[in-house]
Parts: sequence; C-alpha cells; structure tokens
Amino acid sequence: MISLEPVADPTAPLARRNPVAKLAAALLFSFTLVATLDPVAPAIAIAIELAVLPLFGVRYGVLARRAWPLLLGAVGIVVTLVLFAAEREGRVLVEAGPVLVTSGVLVTALGLVLRTFAVALPGVIVFATTDPTDLADALIQNAKAPPRFAIGALAAFRLVPMLGQEWQMISLARRARGVDAGRNPLAKLRLFASTAFGLLVGAIRRGTRLAVAMDARGFDAGTPRTVARRQRFTVADGLLVVGAAVLAGGALAVSVALGTFRPLIG
Repeated sequence: MISLEPVADPTAPLARRNPVAKLAAALLFSFTLVATLDPVAPAIAIAIELAVLPLFGVRYGVLARRAWPLLLGAVGIVVTLVLFAAEREGRVLVEAGPVLVTSGVLVTALGLVLRTFAVALPGVIVFATTDPTDLADALIQNAKAPPRFAIGALAAFRLVPMLGQEWQMISLARRARGVDAGRNPLAKLRLFASTAFGLLVGAIRRGTRLAVAMDARGFDAGTPRTVARRQRFTVADGLLVVGAAVLAGGALAVSVALGTFRPLIG
C-alpha cells in the first residue's frame, strides 16, 4: 500500500517548520541544481541533504524505502545514455558491436543520475515530514493559494494511496476470473496496459464525483473561508528558505571553482 503520511519525528527542529517554508526551500534547492550538468554540484547537494536529514527527524532507512523508485530511474538513465547518446567523447571504455561506451558518456550519465537524486530528495523529505492537511492550510494562509485549489489538491493527495489498493484489487479480480499472463512477457505487457487503463478510468470517475461533491458543498462559492488550524510563518521559517538558497548556491560555486561547471544552456 502506498503511504503518504508523514513518517518523521514531529519534534525534530526542521520538521516543525512551516509547510510552505519547507516546500519553498525544497524548490529553491532543487531547481538551482538544474542549471548544471556536471556531477560535482549534485554530489555536494546530495551530501548536504543526507547531512541535514536527522534535523528533519527522518531515518535513513525510511528515506531509502521512500526513494527506491529513484534507483529505477537512475538505471533507466544510464542504459538510455549508454545505448543512444549522440555525443561519445572521451576515452573508449567498452566497444561491443553497436554498443560504444566512452568516459564522456559515463560522466554525463553520472551527472544526470546525481542531479535526479539531488532534485528529487528534497521533495521526498518534505512530504515525509509534512501532514497534507497542514500543507493545504499553509498554502491558503501563507502562500495565499485559492482554497479550491489547495483543498482539491489535498483531496487528490489523500486519494493517491487508494491507487495501490485498486491496482491490487483489479489484479486479484482478473486472476479470479482466470485472466493471467503466466510467463508470457507479451501477455504480461498487455495485461499491465489493460490494468493501468482500468485504474485510470476509475481514477477519472472518482475525481469527477469528488469535484461535484466539492462544488455541492460550496467550495466554488467565492466566499471567504475560515481555518481551523493557524499556520504561522516565523523568522525561523524564513531562515530555512534562505539557508536552502545559500547551500544550493554554494554547491554551484564549488563546481565553478573546480572547473567542472557545465551550464544546462550555453
């Protein structure tokens, strides 16, 4: 089952910060690293993220369980670049028929993999330490987001864990009716596609019913809405955002100083 509930120690110093501050810090830290293709800046960023993880009250094992899909993405990036990279600069390391692996390809792949981790981990940390309801309240109160958007996003966020349950139910129902791919890879692919389509149809229907229910309860009335839980944006929250920007800039500065900086554009 997919779980999006916070798993951090709520008494940790950074876990107590305002949800909007944590989200803004994660966005600043992540998107600053998009400016470079070299592996040095993302590697420094990952080291920083792992170093501050205890301050968020998240255990390393919990982070590994939540971030394991990134490993699959990393493997896909490496395989794709090794097989289909247009530029193959540097020393030839492996040459086997159409497969040509060079040092330049591996450096590029390493940079993209590290950047993927460096950009994604802050988001994983934020949602591991933030209650979705607190995030919606903070978006309305501190970021001045429209209540319809924030509460709709909260409702969608709450429905995500149901996707895993529905996938399992659809698979079990089809197996009970004798629909099984066995060991045939093509049959498995067709079964996967049909199951995904059924899951998509169910999600659209549920989203439509949810939207109608929200409109029926006045979420589109335009009248000011009260909040039950006050979310305060303090000086410490501002320092968290500034600190994230400074650390991301420091990682880029080290990359420039070492001469490894490779701008994304130019």
